[in-house]
Amino acid sequence: MSLNNPLTPLLSQQPFVVLDGALATELEARGCNLADSLWSAKVLMEQPELIYAVHLDYFRAGAQCAITASYQATPAGFAARGLDEAQSRALIARSVALARQAREDFLKEQPDAGPRLVAGSVGPYGAYLADGSEYRGDYQLTDAQFAAFHRPRVEALLEAGVDLLACETLPSLAEARALAALLAQYPQARAWFSFTLRDSEHISDGSPLAGVAAALAPYPQIVALGINCVPLEDASAALARLHDATPLPLVVYPNSGEQYDAVSKTWRHDGHVCHTLSHHLDAWRAAGAALIGGCCRTTPADIAALNARR
Repeated sequence: MSLNNPLTPLLSQQPFVVLDGALATELEARGCNLADSLWSAKVLMEQPELIYAVHLDYFRAGAQCAITASYQATPAGFAARGLDEAQSRALIARSVALARQAREDFLKEQPDAGPRLVAGSVGPYGAYLADGSEYRGDYQLTDAQFAAFHRPRVEALLEAGVDLLACETLPSLAEARALAALLAQYPQARAWFSFTLRDSEHISDGSPLAGVAAALAPYPQIVALGINCVPLEDASAALARLHDATPLPLVVYPNSGEQYDAVSKTWRHDGHVCHTLSHHLDAWRAAGAALIGGCCRTTPADIAALNARR
């Protein structure tokens, strides 16, 4: 593990780090219309104060790490709105400033709360495509093309002062390897890598989890490995696979347990009891999870429940 690891002080004092929960669906719950290819990055342009408010509420709920609103914020995506690269980088930097301001204001309220981190979200190329590719990984780019796509956002996030990067919702081993190689150009960068799943043994492009862990092992800037934006009930088995394949701390932040209906564009229960994040906490901890939070449809209340058991 990297010697300059922002997670080390937290993990040396407690059994797990509490991450935040959903950003985009929480913004929707507060009245934002995210029916747009830019998704939450649209709010960066139009209502940044709402992003700040969500970050602050997660810190107040006990989150120890905020993930920035940059998942779908890329120069390629903003170009469709007529923005040039400088304007795009400024918006990416704004996502960091909002999270940092929320942290600063929270620590004024609770000066003894302890360290709080800001992780810069680096979503996959599939998120830019806005066609569900981040759950399939069925796109093909060269390493150079992946690097060209990710470099401006990575640079903007690092320059804006994130503590680490959250390379998240990755569906493709090829993309993950290209992204890890890109980070080597920025020696100060530290990151977690988290993946979407085809099943409990494979990421979305079909690569075995054990093979993913082995392929990323040579990159010391990766300080945690795991899964996110996956069904709640699928997380434990996948974590167990990763636990056997890597010595790194594991990260997990699944969805709420509801199912998304792509036709009606609504979330629904499947008829079974909808468990919560905290219901699965013991199993995730037993499987090696050390960074735990929520993704789509989770809320500050879910994060408060996790924090209560920290």
